[in-house]
Amino acid sequence: MNATTIIIYIAAAALIVYAVYQTIQKFRGKAKSSCCGTPEVKSIRKVDDTDESHYPYRYTVKVDGMKCSGCAANVESSLNNLDGVWARVNLGKHEAKVLTKTERSREDFENALAGTSYKVNSVN
Repeated sequence: MNATTIIIYIAAAALIVYAVYQTIQKFRGKAKSSCCGTPEVKSIRKVDDTDESHYPYRYTVKVDGMKCSGCAANVESSLNNLDGVWARVNLGKHEAKVLTKTERSREDFENALAGTSYKVNSVN
């Protein structure tokens, strides 16, 4: 066996080990498969009430840490989990347009994103 053959065998073995590891992580629910390494969105929270006239308060929430559409969906779902909130994320602007039925504080939005890698930069 020459050096080239040994290198090819080592590379092939490394690829097999990596594939097995990723498969195990996927079955355990811990696979990081979006472009930026964040877990894919498991459940997108849709808003039932989409009549904008029912939401008298409007906020623009700048969010740091979004890199892909998976990130945007995670942020949108996290914000939509707040009661009486309808959020729509613009990934290009790194912001969420948030409509609410009651007045909200920056802390409310920060708490919605707590436990994620996304941070509220500003609320206007």
